[in-house]
Amino acid sequence: MSCLIVAAAGLVAGGSTAGRTDAGAAPGCADVHVLFARGTVEDAPPLGLTGIAFGNAVRSRLANKSVRVEAIDYAASANFTNKLAFARTFVDGMKSAQRRVESIATTCPRTRIVVGGYSQGAALAGYTISSGYQIPQKYTQYSSYVPDPLPAGVAPHIAAVVEFAPPSARFIREAGAPPIQPQPVYAGRTVKYCIQGDTICNGAPLGGPNALHLLYSVNGMADQAADYVARHL
Repeated sequence: MSCLIVAAAGLVAGGSTAGRTDAGAAPGCADVHVLFARGTVEDAPPLGLTGIAFGNAVRSRLANKSVRVEAIDYAASANFTNKLAFARTFVDGMKSAQRRVESIATTCPRTRIVVGGYSQGAALAGYTISSGYQIPQKYTQYSSYVPDPLPAGVAPHIAAVVEFAPPSARFIREAGAPPIQPQPVYAGRTVKYCIQGDTICNGAPLGGPNALHLLYSVNGMADQAADYVARHL
């Protein structure tokens, strides 16, 4: 995470739908639409291992609903040595996520949207619902590239925001990124998961991940998150 952090398959493939025929939602729309951003160069793109585990867990708890799981279109880049290039890929991901949220809310107004992500993707999810961005002074010339916050009218359509291993406030600050400041309306529907000892999300100094950071797809937190989503629909 460095940029704006500066200023398997078939069933779980991005865009797949499972469950009963859409009933609560409009024709062609799912009852629940999960948008998920994978972690930095995470295995099993485009959803990543964590997104696949989470999507499957959501489906298992909502067997009587149609569920679509879609990967947020972004690079999940590890190009931390070129901060500007990394920032562009990250902000492109934010824009992609916001466009999809607004499109689903407009086209499928009865669909319940879940926004989620893992690691870099969790930061992307957090910035996507942000109330604004405090761009560091040395990067203010790029402020026009950063998207506006999601419009207030979208909020009722977002049922939950799920963040696995979101970079800590210290991590983001030391990376030179603006703080993540979600719109207050999302506070009661956002959940964050951090394995004890995971140095990306536990407040440790800026640095690379340890082995614990790789366990979110297998340690039961995907199931906990799916339970959270089911309660917030």
